[in-house]
Amino acid sequence: MEWLYSIGSVVLVSLLSLVGVVTLSLSETKLKKIVFILVGLATGALFGDAFIHLLPEALGNSANKVGTAAYVLVGIFAFFILEKFLLWRHEHLLREEEPEHHVGMMNLVADGLHNLIDGMLIGASYLVDIRIGLATTLAVVLHELPQEIGDFGILLHAGFSRRRALLFNFLCASLAIMGAVVALLIGAKAAAFSDFMLPITAGGFIYIAGSDLVPELHKESDLTKSLLQFLALSVGVGLMLLLLLLD
Repeated sequence: MEWLYSIGSVVLVSLLSLVGVVTLSLSETKLKKIVFILVGLATGALFGDAFIHLLPEALGNSANKVGTAAYVLVGIFAFFILEKFLLWRHEHLLREEEPEHHVGMMNLVADGLHNLIDGMLIGASYLVDIRIGLATTLAVVLHELPQEIGDFGILLHAGFSRRRALLFNFLCASLAIMGAVVALLIGAKAAAFSDFMLPITAGGFIYIAGSDLVPELHKESDLTKSLLQFLALSVGVGLMLLLLLLD
């Protein structure tokens, strides 16, 4: 059953890469408003999934609470190192004044790695419990929506045609399927797989939400939009609570 749910979930996540089709008919102002709301939802969903689902499950199954906490730190540090490397590569390309097309390809490589990890996280979560898997999938979906819009824009800016941008973005997102398969295969052979993957996943979500998304929210100082941000963030957390209460 976890195979069916996992593959279905990562296929859904992969299809989000085609969201660029919708943005073609939107003005820049409307697009910014949509991304603004989705970033708030994504932030709440990632924090909610980490603290309401992943961490309690990981701690409940662990005989070594300190070890579980250490895995959370491993997740945070791993995502920090990954982001630092990608930022260094980006600056390196800019200093060498490489054609913009290469920057687009670098974005595909970075996003492909991220999608691979997302697939592994989703697959690992379903190995533990269907609820955990659904919550993680929802958090990934809300996080991926604004990112996929941005990725599509980067590819267009790098000189890709709309058709090629959609195709490459979809192929890149499809790596999540491979990640889920790898996680399910490993998990079926190693009972302890989820014991360290869950806290690492939580650490990754905490890092992404706190390091990447919260700073984006703080760029908005308008009172009305700030209240909308908080509302969107609360809805994201609320969705995680709702999944828990529906069990």
